[in-house]
Amino acid sequence: MKNIHLSGYLAAVVILGILVDAEIYMVTLEGEPVVSYKGGVDGFEATAVDFESDDVKIDASSELVVSYARHLEKKHDMFLDMLFEQGTYKKLYSYRHLINGFAVHVSPEQAEVLGRAPGVKSVDRDYKVQKLTTHTPQFLGLPTGAWLTGGGFDRAGEDIVIGFIDSGIYPHHPSFASHTADTYEPLPKYRGKCEVDPNTKRDFCNGKIIGAQHFAAAAKASGAFNPDIDFDSPLDGDGHGSHTAAIAAGNNGIPVRMHGIEFGRASGMAPRARIAVYKALYRLFGGFVSDVVAAIDQAVHDGVDILNLSVGPNSPPSTTKTTYLNPFDATLLSAVKAGVFVVQAAGNGGPFPKTLVSYSPWIVTVAAAVDDRRYKNHLTLGNGKILSGISLSPATHANRTFTLVAANDALLDSSAMKRSPSDCQRPEILNRNLVEGNILLCGYSFNFVSGTASIKRVSETAKALGAVGFVLAVENASPGAKFDPVPVGIPGILLADVSKSTELIDYYNRSTARDWTGRVKSFKSVGKIGECLRPVLHNSAPQVALFSARGPNIQDYSFQDADILKPDILAPGSLIWAAWTPNGTDEPNYIGEGFAMISGTSMAAPHVAGIAALLKQKHPRWSPAAIKSALMTTSITLDRAEQPVEAQQYLESETMSLVRATPFDYGSGHINPGAALDPGLVFDAGYEDYIGFLCATPGIDPREVRKFAHAPCNYTLGHPSNLNVPSIAISHLAGTRTVTRTVTNVAAEETYVVSAKMAPEIAIETNPPALTLRAEASGKISVTLTVRSVTGSYSFGEVLLKGSRGHKVRIPVVAMGYDR
Repeated sequence: MKNIHLSGYLAAVVILGILVDAEIYMVTLEGEPVVSYKGGVDGFEATAVDFESDDVKIDASSELVVSYARHLEKKHDMFLDMLFEQGTYKKLYSYRHLINGFAVHVSPEQAEVLGRAPGVKSVDRDYKVQKLTTHTPQFLGLPTGAWLTGGGFDRAGEDIVIGFIDSGIYPHHPSFASHTADTYEPLPKYRGKCEVDPNTKRDFCNGKIIGAQHFAAAAKASGAFNPDIDFDSPLDGDGHGSHTAAIAAGNNGIPVRMHGIEFGRASGMAPRARIAVYKALYRLFGGFVSDVVAAIDQAVHDGVDILNLSVGPNSPPSTTKTTYLNPFDATLLSAVKAGVFVVQAAGNGGPFPKTLVSYSPWIVTVAAAVDDRRYKNHLTLGNGKILSGISLSPATHANRTFTLVAANDALLDSSAMKRSPSDCQRPEILNRNLVEGNILLCGYSFNFVSGTASIKRVSETAKALGAVGFVLAVENASPGAKFDPVPVGIPGILLADVSKSTELIDYYNRSTARDWTGRVKSFKSVGKIGECLRPVLHNSAPQVALFSARGPNIQDYSFQDADILKPDILAPGSLIWAAWTPNGTDEPNYIGEGFAMISGTSMAAPHVAGIAALLKQKHPRWSPAAIKSALMTTSITLDRAEQPVEAQQYLESETMSLVRATPFDYGSGHINPGAALDPGLVFDAGYEDYIGFLCATPGIDPREVRKFAHAPCNYTLGHPSNLNVPSIAISHLAGTRTVTRTVTNVAAEETYVVSAKMAPEIAIETNPPALTLRAEASGKISVTLTVRSVTGSYSFGEVLLKGSRGHKVRIPVVAMGYDR
């Protein structure tokens, strides 16, 4: 169908519900949203929220909140009606609670009209976001630590609501079942709704799942939404959303069964927490910021305690001068103002620097760690050589070997060579008579990279042909390629090391007799596959995962370094077992399965969200900043072997190696839940502090702050590095700078000795040398940094406060020295 254009500035028409040549824009208006409204405007004399503290909570039951929100929506509708004719635009959302504005589908010409209209603060073109895609409770010490002190796993996270902005949920999974033996009571503080499945006519909630809604207006308006696979409901059509929800709050002790094998038992970090679903991500295209902002706005209104965002922008925002001020981050700032603890995945652009997609200090940015599990197996050849590999499979018969038959030597027709037969994806092109009872030898191809081939399919091919098992050799893999174990129901092994694959191929070729045409006369190579149904636990854990995004943090789209440290913390994010949806096709190895073992900072973020629920349960009055501080200051920087944590990194040859990790890899360190419940001191901050940080950041126009944050600038900080967060970052240190921090005692009276250490290029001093704080009292410390020598790179250090009652409070320090 050809595009049709209207005359004048209206370049949009409605065809089948889609505005041709139109785009989606997020528009913010003058006037306060609910979270910032203090009365006295448009006839509303009272405030819409309680401003007793710096962090405020929206009372969704308040008639004033409801009426003011309705008033804003009417103003949005009237505003658009005055500017444009009906049918030439489509309003997608009204944003009322966290920002005052709307998302609208209009032509670029109409967007220009909006930008010039009185009362408009900003017009931002919508952009896409991407998904930033068990044993971990034991690895983190939860059963004998945080769970035990909170009453056991059956009370861990009780009555805490975690909201998930993700791809939905598969409500029938046992990880989300509402146990009849210990039912969930109604939770009056949460006021979200439960949408009804259009197919089953049943809603998605059961007490464990307490809310379920979906947001797809932008996805539909753009034409990207496909109802056949994306599901016009909260149902997870991908698997990602179910996975993240189960990591944070899945039920405890759920058997992980695949292919008739139990691979262990899975549990969420806070197995008694409630799950509130806000679906805004979809299978093929990720999502749109306008849908995500609408989901966040609704979640905060509904009363979630914690918000998990395993999602991030494709690149730094280019429509604003800073990474901190855009509709997405501004909405999250208002969410924190409303008392919601926000967790976001750091991104999967590692191991390269400046690859983070989570920038703002009010957000907890989570990097991904490899935990202590290693799925190692071996292939024993007939010549006595033992080749190491990875797998999750049973073994071939222990007391005998089996003939190896390469897929390329088992073709029914030589013309099949055109279809990459070596990757064993099509059993119909292979000769069952040659493969049956033997081990099928398969080769790596580009199809595994593109997602059209999978190890799951290799195992299905081997099984269909009657093979006793399979070997996948990767001699053709590109340097630096990373391979994960995949659970299969028959013996199988992946030789992830190119040299081991080459050894196997050499042995096979030497042992195989061929005629002058190259056809096999007899298969003589033999081997057997070991068993790997349980991981081997290693002390060299945690490690920063290769894919995990790295700092330094950036403050604008020109990648200028920021004076705030990111990521904030490290949590398990590699090879994480959790719930999956049978509808999901995002991971070809887990199509049709109920569980998946996948990796990403998407998996790390819900670990922190679930552990934050445990802290919120024990300390319900703590601010989001206090919870963040407790997690960061108690984190660890040593692995299980008491050695400094290492980070996976590429060498010049593009082979993976391990280097000593820095705060740009892991922030403050690896999460330590038991210690976080009793941190001793916290570094607290609130909305006004974040405004001060924005106003102190060079290059940020105070008018931009007012536009996005609904507050005038305050200049009390002097420098952004003075923001009261549990880390210190100075991107441009010339001469000497002193920064200050305020600590609050959340335990009994205690005396702390203050010390610091730093790389020799930077001198560091702290004052006072000690401080004694009564319960709930606060005190100040100053940290002075002085350049000794200029190296052109960052220096790292830490400040340590050691308490007389055993508390240890540690914050990382990063600085780059310059000549005056």
